[in-house]
Amino acid sequence: METDPLYETVSAHTADPPSEPVPAWDPVNQPMIRHWCDAMGDELPVYTDAAAARAVGHPDVVAPPASLQAWTMPGLRMRGFEDGTTRAQATLVEAGYRAVVATDCEQTYHRYLTVGDHLYATSRLDSVSPRKKTALGEGYFLTSVTEYRDQHGELVGEMLFRTLWFQPKAQDPGAKA
Repeated sequence: METDPLYETVSAHTADPPSEPVPAWDPVNQPMIRHWCDAMGDELPVYTDAAAARAVGHPDVVAPPASLQAWTMPGLRMRGFEDGTTRAQATLVEAGYRAVVATDCEQTYHRYLTVGDHLYATSRLDSVSPRKKTALGEGYFLTSVTEYRDQHGELVGEMLFRTLWFQPKAQDPGAKA
């Protein structure tokens, strides 16, 4: 079996420790929940109406579970994670694997987020695939795992995120666009 030194270098980052905690810019709050619901077209009353939320046993409105990642996103200045994933990505870019596409995302929710929760996230590189030939080109799949915790350290959700870092196939000059 042929060895792949780049795979060995990149996959070694799975042993790196998780990132330092990245805090959310703001606590979970009603205006941002409302904006999320409006943008997504989500009209479930427990997200915007305190009486409706209380009627089903919540202490107040709750955030849509799918908004989990949005609370700790890095923003335009890209503050955030430095972990095995970012180091693996930098290694691949340096080796010429500069194109990237997200391939899948799985989220697990342990409880609803409530107004006032102040989240933080940590991330780590979970796995690296051996080099694969895909329709887009040859590359490596990186899978990261992010844990989301509240201000008390309680795990409220997790996200598995997989990307393909690849070298695009050369275009056939005679191919039709």
